[in-house]
Amino acid sequence: MVVQRMRTGLRSIVLVAAVAATGMASERALADAIKPLTVVELFTSQGCSSCPPANANLIELSKRQDVLALSYGVTYWDRLGWKDIFARKEFTDRQEVYEQPLGRDGPFTPQMVVNGRADVVGNRLSEVDQLIAEKGTLAGPTLELGKGILTIGAGAAPKGKADIWLVTYDEHVVNVPVKRGENSGETLPHKNVVHGLTKLGTWTGTAETVQLPPVKAGLRNAILIQEPDGGPIVAAANQ
Repeated sequence: MVVQRMRTGLRSIVLVAAVAATGMASERALADAIKPLTVVELFTSQGCSSCPPANANLIELSKRQDVLALSYGVTYWDRLGWKDIFARKEFTDRQEVYEQPLGRDGPFTPQMVVNGRADVVGNRLSEVDQLIAEKGTLAGPTLELGKGILTIGAGAAPKGKADIWLVTYDEHVVNVPVKRGENSGETLPHKNVVHGLTKLGTWTGTAETVQLPPVKAGLRNAILIQEPDGGPIVAAANQ
């Protein structure tokens, strides 16, 4: 009888320990899942001879779990002999909106912007890492991306409101042969190329849910909550 009770007690201890370990693992997994992202946006062009090293740096940054790396093709190099196949006017517009808040006279490539707060030439990876260390903390609302639904938690909206941006991008490496222009004869690898940029609305600090359009085949969605007019990004999530 005593032996049986001891065995029962041991089984209970083991069961409690297993449940506790599972709970701790779940908490760690949840903490990892909601860990804030640092957003690194690269403005680049296949017609710019200085851009391939920055593209390579973005590929390296995209391997980090705590970084949302996004590549935007801009249009103002297209006139020099090669039209960037990923470039769109709205991406050029996004870069131009950043320039005044960042203290720049005008757009340039390759430009990397970290959390909408600071920028650096994109082929200087050590400087990008430094900016991530200095500007990488986002203190905005919690974000949850479900199937067709975005849930935004309550919080303090900067200046009373923030834009809700939907970014659609391709997480795969895409190799593009360039036949003309400054990179003529080169095959340039790209990753996390942005294909769509849509403003979904405005967040004013209250908890809310937003309907999302279906994700296009082969692409991923990301959400940026950002102060208007090229201000800082306060929250980000990807799906």
